[in-house]
Amino acid sequence: MTLLSVNIDHIATIREARRTNEPDPITAAAICELAGAHGITVHLRGDRRHIQHRDVKILRETVKTKLNIEMAATKEMIGIALEVIPDQVTLVPELPGEITTTGGLDCTRNQEAITSAIKHLQSNNINVSLFIDPAESQIRAALSLGARTIELNTALYSDATLRNRETQQGTEALAAIQQAAEL
Repeated sequence: MTLLSVNIDHIATIREARRTNEPDPITAAAICELAGAHGITVHLRGDRRHIQHRDVKILRETVKTKLNIEMAATKEMIGIALEVIPDQVTLVPELPGEITTTGGLDCTRNQEAITSAIKHLQSNNINVSLFIDPAESQIRAALSLGARTIELNTALYSDATLRNRETQQGTEALAAIQQAAEL
């Protein structure tokens, strides 16, 4: 089990905004591993907003711990994963123009694409995780699609203010997350 996987996307975001080679996410990954990280996570987006295809290839060659690539379940992305062979792929939703991923993958609506991606990746010894909302229906759907790992979206809880966390909204969000973890 991975204890701490550090997401280095925003190192690349700064690099891309500056239109230069620095700061280098590859160097950042090495520093994270030297500091004790158990893995490195990057999100290779279709729009290549931060992490680039080249980064992923170099990270695969240099990461000594575990490499987790977050990506949409598209043919292009699955092809890249099959080329690179990371330790894990986390399938995430990706909406045009979004600044960050705001919700979980809908496993009840996108079953065909998700199942196909899982089969292709797992047949190449790549663990597949699904980033989903903490709803029982999503967890059951993820399991039925063949996912061996899930990552729960905790935004309902983490986005609540401290005061709201003590109210019904925060309590319900935490209960949903705890219930999902028990399934």
